[in-house]
Amino acid sequence: MEVTVHRKAHFNAAHRLYRKDWSFEKNQEVFGKCNNPAYHGHNYELIVSVTGKINPETGYVMDMKLLKDIIKDEVEEAFDHKNLNEQVPEFENLNPTAENIAVVIWNKIREKIDAEKKIEITLYETPRNFVTYKGN
Repeated sequence: MEVTVHRKAHFNAAHRLYRKDWSFEKNQEVFGKCNNPAYHGHNYELIVSVTGKINPETGYVMDMKLLKDIIKDEVEEAFDHKNLNEQVPEFENLNPTAENIAVVIWNKIREKIDAEKKIEITLYETPRNFVTYKGN
């Protein structure tokens, strides 16, 4: 029997959606207001879900304190109150779309959680716009 546990977190970050190899006009056409050269920000809401078997000794799928600490170390400290384009190395050559941010977070967290457990990232960029990544 597998069970899924979830941990919510949040971070605030600025970004600009653009491609360095495109003209300003092409970036504006594709990314619109999100291409603002002065950047713009979001209050991101994050849900990290971990699925696995319940440990018969502890009753846990995963110790939620450990999950909380992983999220704090790998996501909140790395992304919170940062300009993703300029201050987060993973986005030096990767457009920080919600989709790409979710994949980066999944990769960072995947390294810290036992391989037999499945993880899923749900990232809300706004209350109405969100993405999910399961590592597929």
